[in-house]
Amino acid sequence: MSQQSKSARSSTFIIILFSLLGFTPDLAAQDDTTTILEEVENEITKESHQPEEVKHVYRMNYWVSIPFSLVATAADIYAIPNIIKGKKGLTDEELAGLSSNTHNKFDRWALEQDPTKREVNYKGSDYMLPVVIASAAALGFDKKIRKDWVRLLMMYYEMHSVTFSLYNFSPFGPAFQNKIRPYSYYDHFPEADRKGGNNRNSLYSGHTATAAASTFFMVKVYSDYHPELGRKKYLLYGLATVPALVEGYLRMKALAHFPSDLLVGVVIGAVCGVVVPDLHKFRKHNIQLGLVNSPVGPGLSLKWSPKYTQDLPSAYGLSLK
Repeated sequence: MSQQSKSARSSTFIIILFSLLGFTPDLAAQDDTTTILEEVENEITKESHQPEEVKHVYRMNYWVSIPFSLVATAADIYAIPNIIKGKKGLTDEELAGLSSNTHNKFDRWALEQDPTKREVNYKGSDYMLPVVIASAAALGFDKKIRKDWVRLLMMYYEMHSVTFSLYNFSPFGPAFQNKIRPYSYYDHFPEADRKGGNNRNSLYSGHTATAAASTFFMVKVYSDYHPELGRKKYLLYGLATVPALVEGYLRMKALAHFPSDLLVGVVIGAVCGVVVPDLHKFRKHNIQLGLVNSPVGPGLSLKWSPKYTQDLPSAYGLSLK
């Protein structure tokens, strides 16, 4: 086998290895192996070679996301009747021992409501939540975002499945917590209803978590497609808390949660709405490993682009042969 063929095979192997490690090879060939190497590189890194107008902001592996989301959904469907609503009811001793003095001043706010308004606020919170979830469709009015609607819809579903699973199975949620809802503190309601096992699910609010996840997801996606917003995006994140806080207020008026339960829900939902899209985001590596070909054989290329130089026309580089 000729030296040239050996060099081509060695170069091809190195390119494939770098690509699997997540690096984009950078070639500077000077012999006949150039054509072979470029064909392999273009095949492996074709996503990064797309024209600017068709590049995607987020990567989506449907073979992973779809099964994961479906399994999470099935687990959540099982958890609702068997874990969340399958708890034992309150005993007479527990009910008699309920007192507002065991709560801080902030949470006592939930015990100072008009119980006759519970039903209207409960229905209001249930009607509002689907509207907040569906409001993410407004992203479709943006031309840059609309072209990626399939992957964004899948990512939105995945994000909600993560949010709901955290509510059902995380240590912060009712699967491990048995905090009693404000509803059970009110003598206005029948004793049998106040003893219901579902009243052990005050911590934390799944409604506010879902609302916050929806709105923070919208802002995260919009900001990623419009990096020119700069720091203005933080104003949008501030506005994103409004629907979740309104939802939380209605849930408190419905005697379903204490204020601290609502805030925990907002924080967890906001984190899910931001982190899930961020995990799918394409990123530029500021360190690139590549291959340099010369008449004496292939060599390694290392390019480092400091963050402060990434916006410049060129960056400093270092080649090792």
